Amino acid sequence: MANEQPTTSFIPTLLDGLNAMSGVGILSIPFALSEGGWLSLIPLFFVGILCFYTGILLRRCMDTHPSIKTYPDIGERAFGYKGRVTIVLLTYLQLYLVAIVFLLSEGDNLHKLFPNASFEIFGIRLGGKKAFVLLSALIVLPTIRSKILSLLDYVFTGGVLVSLIVVGSVFWAGAVDGVGFYRRGRLLNMSGMPIAGSLYAFCYCGHATFPTIYTSMKDRSQFSKVLLLCFVFCTFTYGTMAIQGYLMYGDRVESQVTLNLSIGKLSSKIAIYTTLINTFTKYAVTISSISTAIEEWFSIYNNRAISLLIRTLLVISTAVVALTVPLFGYIMALTGSFLSITFSILLPCMCYLKISTASRRCGFGLMTILDILVLGFSVAIIGTYTSMREIVNHL
Repeated sequence: MANEQPTTSFIPTLLDGLNAMSGVGILSIPFALSEGGWLSLIPLFFVGILCFYTGILLRRCMDTHPSIKTYPDIGERAFGYKGRVTIVLLTYLQLYLVAIVFLLSEGDNLHKLFPNASFEIFGIRLGGKKAFVLLSALIVLPTIRSKILSLLDYVFTGGVLVSLIVVGSVFWAGAVDGVGFYRRGRLLNMSGMPIAGSLYAFCYCGHATFPTIYTSMKDRSQFSKVLLLCFVFCTFTYGTMAIQGYLMYGDRVESQVTLNLSIGKLSSKIAIYTTLINTFTKYAVTISSISTAIEEWFSIYNNRAISLLIRTLLVISTAVVALTVPLFGYIMALTGSFLSITFSILLPCMCYLKISTASRRCGFGLMTILDILVLGFSVAIIGTYTSMREIVNHL
């Protein structure tokens, strides 16, 4: 069978890249700025530059051999079968934690809309955010294998469109609905910098998709241009949301800026309902992706009963974690420090050093990569420790 030829042109590739990098992180970026203070905008831009550079390193890894098509292929080329397995496991661990983040977002935003609502589930009356987390998990189960999910996935998981709607709605709340942009905030908060850096890293965690995007391109020489435009656009979007959210609410900004909005305003409803539909759909798609990977790993095919059992267990387990640790911002920060930094900064550098003999020649390029590795490991360790400490303290 002939190899499938790449067919994706420049604009669709650009949209794929933007959608991969635009996501739920837009909601927490004002909170990240409030944690670190105004000067923490510098690490936001710096993380963006680093992740752009490591995206280029992934492309260089792929250029070393035509058989490399995916991120796990890069891992296997660099470190053998163990490298492939490690990347696959980390990929789905990150997806699992992101699914929990989606579920927490559902619970928080539904509770924002209906603060006094309560439900009776299995004879037990529940109220508050936890009730909505559980309700969201129960509602998503019947949709996981349905055609409705495919339709919603197509319409609403365009991350860049959702991000623009939310940014625009929040700006409208500040400029037109009377909130204003008057909060001064703090210049620098060093104690909050690890959380801020971890949340920034979460925002740039699209590297797992870059090899696939590169492989699908009709003209691969334009990949660097596509990547640059993606990072410039997303950094501008994240920076805009961070600044306007912090000016509007200062240190009172919530872990999701939608939770600060007044539900009586149309702009607020647009932002919250867009967030709800998007996170609900992405939660279902993420659970389905993890389940499919498990089925393929254990060669379980065409068995609807086992497939449904796996999906049900995944939904239950994510709901249990979300109910036990209902801390959206800190779960996201933990994901960012532990997994996003690993995926987006550390692994691209390590794989490139292993695969490319030219990279190991002493010079500016080698010193740059080594500096990035030292910095990346330091931020990952400090960020993970700080996130875990905050989670334990809040519990």
